[in-house]
Amino acid sequence: MSKKNNKYDVIIIGAGPSGVFTAYELNKISPEKKILIIEKGRSVHKRYCPIPKLNRCVKCKPYCHITTGFAGAGAFSDAKLSLYDTEVEEVLVGGNLPEVIGHKHTKDLIDYCDEIYLEFGGEKNIAGVEHKDEIKKIKNKAKSHDINLVDIPIRHLGTEKSRELYGKLEDYLIENGVEIIFQSPVKDLIIEDGQAVGVITESQNYYGEKIVVSVGRNGADFLSDLCDKHNITKSVGVVDIGVRFEMKSEGDIQKVNELMYEGKFIGEIAPFKDKVRTFCQNPDGFVAAEVYDSGISLANGHAYKEKKSVNTNFAILSSHKFTEPFNKPIEYAHKVAELTNLLSNGDVVVQRFGDILNGKRTWKKELENNSVEATLKTAMPGDITLGIPYRTMTNIVNFILEMDKVVKGFANPDNLLYGPEIKFYSNAIKLDENLETNIKNLHAIGDGAGLTRGLMMASCSGVYLARKLF
Repeated sequence: MSKKNNKYDVIIIGAGPSGVFTAYELNKISPEKKILIIEKGRSVHKRYCPIPKLNRCVKCKPYCHITTGFAGAGAFSDAKLSLYDTEVEEVLVGGNLPEVIGHKHTKDLIDYCDEIYLEFGGEKNIAGVEHKDEIKKIKNKAKSHDINLVDIPIRHLGTEKSRELYGKLEDYLIENGVEIIFQSPVKDLIIEDGQAVGVITESQNYYGEKIVVSVGRNGADFLSDLCDKHNITKSVGVVDIGVRFEMKSEGDIQKVNELMYEGKFIGEIAPFKDKVRTFCQNPDGFVAAEVYDSGISLANGHAYKEKKSVNTNFAILSSHKFTEPFNKPIEYAHKVAELTNLLSNGDVVVQRFGDILNGKRTWKKELENNSVEATLKTAMPGDITLGIPYRTMTNIVNFILEMDKVVKGFANPDNLLYGPEIKFYSNAIKLDENLETNIKNLHAIGDGAGLTRGLMMASCSGVYLARKLF
């Protein structure tokens, strides 16, 4: 195929929410533009995780279906869309996009993207907009223990509904002329005279007037390598290392579920005063395993609209920002994951909280007789403290003990910790107001670029960029 036939107005690397919404908005604004999305995974219609059927993770090759493919990890996530508190000027969650474009503009984008999600089948009900007085009581109680509760409206799609919604979006893009090439990993960029002009895949080269990198968290290490190779300016960002925490949906946590669906609790925990937070709460949900390209297995969580458990799970994450001379937080996090996986023959490790306090591992028989039933059946009972660093583990344990003062039952010795759970936000690509890097016509968006966190804000970054490209 000639270079002329391989020429596009825009090439988007990665079909996660940020890339999808870039293509959607650009196609709407300028339907004559020739848009190409290159995705290393499969169509959302062909993504399938065998764990529920086989009751074990087979580490699908060449890529994990949970993390890779159209819609990215969002297709298999619990799919919560974080909105914003209309009574607060700032957008409190979702990453750094508001700092780049302003909070008012970000709110407008959230409203716009929310309407798109509704148009394609999103849940109409919003959690967290009622019961403000009761929520305020929990917030004040948390504050008395130096923990901040961030409560914002949540639109919960559900894992199964998420795939259905993104399937409609995929069909829409294709029907409206957006070209999508699946199962074609991008190997490199084509840079000429300081300007991005194309991409290199395993089979051929493609050329574009604008190149957009929207690789998501799973592609964070790929983007980091591109930055090093092509001198794309970035800074050392924050890496979140922690666990997936599981407890029974009863008592105080059930009240949080009913009032807010997701409560975001944040504290600076002694003795290190690092930021520790809850993230991605799944009422009546299921802990899940996901495999990244390097082969590491990480914990995550899902929540369905129809299928329910008797447990609530969420991440407890400790944030770490490294200083000079160390500048490889993604590599550091990978090593933590590799070491923890090594303890369990490549699986996620699960341990009872009481066993951690007592300095012992959890055994299979103890897990089988535990009052909190593990929803991730493939997890290996063991000792996560042998893999997760002392500082991180100390932060997590102390956070759980403090949270028990706010949400009774949080420190139940039968509660379960699955490790590791890691969020790769560490690239922190330096971007201008057009989300352009120091390489001309090369733009970076979404979670993988360290710009956003979560489905809604990643989608907003795509819409914003589409409006700025031409």
